[in-house]
Amino acid sequence: MRNTIASIALGLLALTASAPATWADSPVVVELFTSQGCSACPPADELLTQLAGREDVIALALHVDYWDYIGWADTFASGQFTRRQHAYAHHAGQRMVYTPQMIVGGVERVVGYEPMDVADLIAQYRTVDYPVEVSLTRVEGGIVLQAVASMALDEPGMVVQVVRYLPRETVEIRRGENAGRTVEYSNIVTEWMRVGDWSGAEPYELQLVDNSPLPIVAIVQLAGPGQILGAARLD
Repeated sequence: MRNTIASIALGLLALTASAPATWADSPVVVELFTSQGCSACPPADELLTQLAGREDVIALALHVDYWDYIGWADTFASGQFTRRQHAYAHHAGQRMVYTPQMIVGGVERVVGYEPMDVADLIAQYRTVDYPVEVSLTRVEGGIVLQAVASMALDEPGMVVQVVRYLPRETVEIRRGENAGRTVEYSNIVTEWMRVGDWSGAEPYELQLVDNSPLPIVAIVQLAGPGQILGAARLD
């Protein structure tokens, strides 16, 4: 029998049935916590570039700011992404954070450059059934985000998020551990917004006023941050 993400969620939160189960397909979300000032990060950045070309993966680079004091301030870094990485660590009962680090599916943690481990985890998450079907549709003047769940929580324990990213940028790093290197970065997150809290009991719909040319991603995730229950991308 195929494992389902819902079965994992059942071990984390009390769920109640909302409708006959209709499981959804979803790209696998891979988050890379990285920094231009980290000498160990370029191989992981290159791996993310490879993943960015896959339709079955949503690869997102979140540049943290805690390397900025070592000679080079990352031009994409945000304290928000540092806090997100710390939130993952806290949720897992860990004290330390690392770069590079990949989070697969909101749960699996890979520290350092471990392409085979990442490939195995993506393959694993491609075989599961997702309990939330997420869609993004362009309409005049904006984008409609819709989500339908095959389960419901007792409380609004699912977080609906909208992410923007730059598809590709090349940076000449002049100081710090990577001084003299020119690095190509992919799917650089520029905005990560929490747009709603949801129980899944009723379909979720939100219209976003939007004129940005950047790709957009919608992610439904257990609060924590925890398991990613469904995601969609609109280029």
